[in-house]
Amino acid sequence: MRRFAVLVVALLALWAPAAVAQVPESQAQITLSYAPVVKQTTPAVVNVYAKTVVQQRNSGLPGLFDDPFFRQFFGDGGSQGRPRERVANSLGSGVIVDERGYIVTNNHVIKGATDIRVALSDAREFEARLLMADPRTDLAVLKIDAGEEKLPTLTLADSDGLEVGDLVLAIGNPFGVGQTVTSGIVSALARTDVGISDYQFFIQTDAAINPGNSGGALVDMQGHLVGINTAIFSRSGGSIGIGFSIPSNMVKTVVASAETGKPIQRPWIGAELQDVTSDIADSLGFARPEGALVADLHPQSPLVAAGVARGDVIVAIDGKAVENAKQLNYRVATAQIGHQAIIEFRRKGEAREVPVTLITAPETTERATTTLGGRSPLTGMVVANLSPAVADELGLDSGATGVVATDVSGPAQRFFRQGDIVEQVNGVEIDSVATLQATLDQADGGWNIAINRGGRTLTLRIR
Repeated sequence: MRRFAVLVVALLALWAPAAVAQVPESQAQITLSYAPVVKQTTPAVVNVYAKTVVQQRNSGLPGLFDDPFFRQFFGDGGSQGRPRERVANSLGSGVIVDERGYIVTNNHVIKGATDIRVALSDAREFEARLLMADPRTDLAVLKIDAGEEKLPTLTLADSDGLEVGDLVLAIGNPFGVGQTVTSGIVSALARTDVGISDYQFFIQTDAAINPGNSGGALVDMQGHLVGINTAIFSRSGGSIGIGFSIPSNMVKTVVASAETGKPIQRPWIGAELQDVTSDIADSLGFARPEGALVADLHPQSPLVAAGVARGDVIVAIDGKAVENAKQLNYRVATAQIGHQAIIEFRRKGEAREVPVTLITAPETTERATTTLGGRSPLTGMVVANLSPAVADELGLDSGATGVVATDVSGPAQRFFRQGDIVEQVNGVEIDSVATLQATLDQADGGWNIAINRGGRTLTLRIR
């Protein structure tokens, strides 16, 4: 009986269709290749070389004279404390998106650069001019002058058309070895917990991405640009098959602004949003966690005008599902100002839908932008009165008020950062730039400064 069973299994194996290993049946199957897509796309992918001048200090008292606050009062600390300049080089990739020489790359590739050069795939090099840098998306747009020549370009696809499992190619210059193409699939979409930029909505791919690939192209099988390769998850510095790309729909908004020569203006909905957790979903009667809970609304928010209220949960915009607050922020940021978006939300279990006209963040008060001088820990800080427009530019809550640091240099950079809100100086509540200046002028040398940083109050005391 046992021999009979073995024989039956063997016969079934012979009759079963050969689903795994098959001999190619035609010349076309033998020669299947990504080569046509590679030939179409690689001429539009470039190498980006950036030089940055950095300051180094050698001090007889290590650390003391590295602090600009102490240098203000005690000088350079002797010849050993004088700064020395060092040129730092960074390498990345870029994509030509306009035949006139417009190139997209990552902001972190060219940040602080004093000299940027671009090398085309045919080895020609050009000096590049920075047209726009957008730290919030980690994108930058460069311009090179190739005369009357029309440069090869990549067409930007609709990244919302991507699906998990789609084949993609990553093109760039990893480790400076030269232009390299790797293949993979779309591993995931709408990754929102990567922590790279303000707008968390990344394409994840297993196509090998390594240092030097930043700013390079992620292309589909039609040879269209679906993303800009930006970051990897790695414990060693090399690729382990988890790479992230900025979707082409976000790239479009930055390129469009760069071509007009105007600052980026993004739609504003004036809402503080919160992810719907399992506990919140249970309390609201949802079958699962989804959507963005409206925790607060600015009085001038277009959502208020449309009838959306605190406690409502936005679950879709223009028919696209919203799983969390970051997804909603991305969807709004990639829409056009003036666009009438259809917002779907739930209120006490009832599904509702309203049209919302997307607007720019309003200037509700004069900025009064001022660079603080004198002798204080705040010296070198550039401050402005907060309004929804200023808060939006800095990525702060739309309802934030008071005086904010829009830039920080000099002694102030020892203690403060861009986006810090000055709440109090020497016991005086700071409600305007004028109040801050007057308080600094009256100080007698002791400092007690409270700031709000990311929702936390920090206090600096100097005697």
